[in-house]
Amino acid sequence: MFCDKCNSLMKAENGEWICKKCGFSRKVNTDDRQVITAKRQEKEIVILGADVGTLPTLQVRCRKCKNNKAFWRLEQTRSADEPETRIFKCTKCNHTWREY
Repeated sequence: MFCDKCNSLMKAENGEWICKKCGFSRKVNTDDRQVITAKRQEKEIVILGADVGTLPTLQVRCRKCKNNKAFWRLEQTRSADEPETRIFKCTKCNHTWREY
């Protein structure tokens, strides 16, 4: 909730909304409780992975079928101060492997 006076973020405390900035307060009503519940629900995450045709390709040998072409992408699989991981997917047999 946002403060009616200064538009700052308010926090719920002891059945009231209290503004951290100006001290304005008002009672929590039943509609406010429904808003809080809705915000606590998990978000849906959509992962797009089927459209591999737009990924760049590289001349690299597949260990499984010996094909010389693979799609590749970069992912941050470790902490931010580590380099990203290059993930390959063979264009022929769809075998996937990574290179650190």
